Amino acid sequence: MSVDRLYRLHASLGYQLSLTSRMQEKRLDEKLKTLGLTRLSWCILLAVENEGLFRPSDIADFVGTDRTATSRILRGMEADGLIRRESGLGDRRTTHVAATALGREKVTDATPYARENSAWMASKLADGEEAVLRRLLDKLRSGEVISLDRF
Repeated sequence: MSVDRLYRLHASLGYQLSLTSRMQEKRLDEKLKTLGLTRLSWCILLAVENEGLFRPSDIADFVGTDRTATSRILRGMEADGLIRRESGLGDRRTTHVAATALGREKVTDATPYARENSAWMASKLADGEEAVLRRLLDKLRSGEVISLDRF
């Protein structure tokens, strides 16, 4: 095989980032599932409840997914009683999203899981390495405008 065509998957930075991301996502997904949440519904609840976002397009931008996927998830979350959607005041074409009491309860219940997952990841790093890693990850994402239609 020609050296020019040789590609080592496990040596790829992208592959290593993907593996690490999937590992931490799976840990969180398993905990969220016990509460009837997905990672995307959790992120949407955080956008609404903790960040004060109420427009679906702002929620989609915050979560990092497209508007269509967000709208689909919002419909399911509304059916599950986690959020409510109403027409905007003054402009019936806009939508206002709010967490229900059940949605707020789920944020309260899931927050320890998310904190535990973050702490578990951080515990593997030496003092100062988490800040360096965050800076490097920010640097890798800088200037990118890729819509993440799959979450």
